[in-house]
Amino acid sequence: MEPTRAGDDAELLARWRGGDVRAGEALFDRYFDEVYDFFARRLTVDVSDLVQRTFLGCVEARDRFRGESSFRTFLYAVARHELYGYFRARKRSGALDFGVSSVADLAPGPSTLQNSRTAREALAAALRALPVDQQIAVELRYWEGLTGPELAEVLEVPEGTVRSRLRRALEGLRDALALHPAGRELVLKLTSDADAELEAWAEHLAAART
Repeated sequence: MEPTRAGDDAELLARWRGGDVRAGEALFDRYFDEVYDFFARRLTVDVSDLVQRTFLGCVEARDRFRGESSFRTFLYAVARHELYGYFRARKRSGALDFGVSSVADLAPGPSTLQNSRTAREALAAALRALPVDQQIAVELRYWEGLTGPELAEVLEVPEGTVRSRLRRALEGLRDALALHPAGRELVLKLTSDADAELEAWAEHLAAART
């Protein structure tokens, strides 16, 4: 995030903590679309409700935010907790492992590799098939531009774990897309499994999504 915007967020948050309701509303207006997209990429129902709960969670936790990271990072951390709580509340029995379960498992929808006709549709379906932890890591890193330390805070894991999670996710995407004609053109951008090549391919995936 640009330093000027991060500084502006910090100022708005400080004013909000001091009782300035309009400052809080300005933060919500600034990030509403991002938070909405975060949930909409994973769910087709209850999205608006989850957005409201995320911002309410920020209100409730605002005094625990110590300013060691950006407000945007804090917001995504709250959104992740709301998403996981949503899935847990709807599981009838047993514990959920978000390092194994995917959005395709937890919230089945029409987006699958089998019915994808374009590379973009294939990418969306392949992302939904990743474990939720990996899907979030990829999208926040390459779609939203969060840094390694920011991702570590959002995901509540060490930065080294973030790197390995991203690598596994990109390898999983590559393997899934290689099996389907609509996704093979994306895989052709990857010439080896070296870290640098995976990083470059991920940047290409981000461009293909728009």
